[in-house]
Amino acid sequence: MLRIETERIGATLFVQINGELDLHTSPAFKETVEEKLIQYDFIKHLVIDFTNVEFIDSSGLGVILGRFKHMTQRGGRLSAINVSAPLRKVFELSGLLRIMGIYDDRRQAMGS
Repeated sequence: MLRIETERIGATLFVQINGELDLHTSPAFKETVEEKLIQYDFIKHLVIDFTNVEFIDSSGLGVILGRFKHMTQRGGRLSAINVSAPLRKVFELSGLLRIMGIYDDRRQAMGS
């Protein structure tokens, strides 16, 4: 089961994922984020919080890559916070570390 929480602070949208980001849950994640980016068309920084992510597969990585492309098209950027060591390794192997910043917490991400 996937639970997604969002919070906007200025031009930053924080998205907290709770659960697994996989083939079955990636569409819900994409839809939720896209709705918020349409609602707040001035968002320039998307920060995904991975504190409670238990698992991510290639579908999850693909949906994150898609949000990166969306953000760069609007002149923005994508960051991740609270990334566990195993998840960081997955991001490294997939190449996502080259395109998004990883920070310890919201404050660091906001200050980047």
